Parts: sequence; structure tokens; C-alpha cells
Amino acid sequence: MSIHTENEMTELNHLQQQLMLAVEDDSRRVEILGTLLGEAACYRLAIYQIPTDFVLSVVIPVYNEVKSLQQVITAVRRCGFKCEIILVDDGSTDGTRDLLDSLRGEPDLKIIFHEKNQGKGGALATGFRLATGDAVIIQDADLEYTPNDYRALLQPIICEGVDAVYGSRFISGHRNVPRLRHYLANKVVTMWSNLFTNLLLTDMETCYKVFRREVIQEIGPTLQEKRFGIEPEITAKLARRKGLRIREVPIRYFPRTYEEGKKIGWRDGIRALWCAIRY
Repeated sequence: MSIHTENEMTELNHLQQQLMLAVEDDSRRVEILGTLLGEAACYRLAIYQIPTDFVLSVVIPVYNEVKSLQQVITAVRRCGFKCEIILVDDGSTDGTRDLLDSLRGEPDLKIIFHEKNQGKGGALATGFRLATGDAVIIQDADLEYTPNDYRALLQPIICEGVDAVYGSRFISGHRNVPRLRHYLANKVVTMWSNLFTNLLLTDMETCYKVFRREVIQEIGPTLQEKRFGIEPEITAKLARRKGLRIREVPIRYFPRTYEEGKKIGWRDGIRALWCAIRY
């Protein structure tokens, strides 16, 4: 049996108190990790202080996602940020609306029903208009993207004053292996968009786009695309804003098959090519 001196016991008690504080207090945890790891490592690991008054608006377009919607809401609530979750149901017919009706009254949720299906672009435009947070992120209602990546996505906005952040599925970092045809289609659309925007994005079609609220609400009223053409339209209109700073960060991606409910198709790819020229 080991015997500790009084000084050793004092140090052990102090360490225990510090560890307990680190678990309960985000600012203290960041401070301790910063001391242990250093500034550069903390930046790479997205370890930073979240302002106490910071609110994230999470816009979720919903269409026939009754199987995954509750899981997505739970995951967003666990992301580590104070969130305003804006759920825009776009004419679901699979029981999603009944689920959303049962959630009405929960204080962190805003639930909106479109009486007719308008498409992802229409749902996003509604959500952008209703957002009141400091930043706005797009979250699909399936499980292809994880809210565990929010901290990395928001770091450039909170710490550096960047205006928009794109989560890329194709830059350095661990990633699930995509289907070749989907990968090639995405790369073609992204490169085509880059030709017209003069940006050098690696993943224009990503769901995870984050904006300072003022930026997306200035663009929001001008948005015209109702389906997946909203992605190149938003990108083109961001690119035209002088002085706007855009960043890409790596994210994880867990692709669904069409049998599992994936909705985007080849016609949306053709439309995206046209939208890159139009906007």
C-alpha cells in the first residue's frame, strides 16, 4: 500500500479539483488543454473558447425523414453550442409531420410547415429568414453529416471573423470512401462552379455551409432555386461579395444509398451546371 506525504495529498486534491472543473466548465477545460497542448495543437483540434452569448441557428430542411429526424435533433442538441433549431417540413407524407407536431413547444425548436413541396432551396430560404443566431448552419435531416463537426466548422467564424465556411468531404483527414460516380459528379460540378466564381473550392455541393447570420440574410431574399440548385446559387452570390472571406475545413461524411432515402439525382447535377452559369 502506497503512503502519500501531506504535500503529495494536497497536490492530488488540487489536481482532482482542476479535472472536475475542466469537465464542468468549458472555459477552464480550454485553458487547461491550451497549457498542456500548446496553441498550435489546440487550433488543429478546434479547441477554443465559445463566447457565452453565442447562439447557432441550425436550419434543417425536412422531407420524409421520420426514421432519422429525432436522431438528428438529438445529435444537434449534443453539439456543444447553444442552438436554435429551425425545422422546415417541405410537405412530408411519411409521418414526419406528426413527429414534428409532437415536438411543438420545445423551447429550442422552431417548426414550420410548407403546405406544398418546394424543394430544399425553398425550405432553406424559409429557415434563413427566421434565423436569429450569430451564425447559421445548414443541417440535412438524414445522418450523412455529423453535428460533432460543428466545432471545427465554427472555429474560423468565432476565432478569426471569417464570413462563411464550407465543410469539405475531400480535403485532408479521415473520410469514408465515396462511390466513384458520385465523387466524379461532385468534382465536375465543383470545378465548373469554380470557373465562374473564381473560387478554388474542393466541395461546392457540401451540405455543411456555415455563415455569419448577416451574410446569409442579405443573400436570402435573392435566392431563386427551389431544389439542389441552391448550392451553386449561394456559392455564386457569396463569391460576388467583395471582401467576403470563405474558408474550407475537413468534415466527415456517411453517405446514404438511394434505397436508404438519398434524394439528389443526375437531373440535379445538370441543373447545378446551369445554375453556375446563371448566377
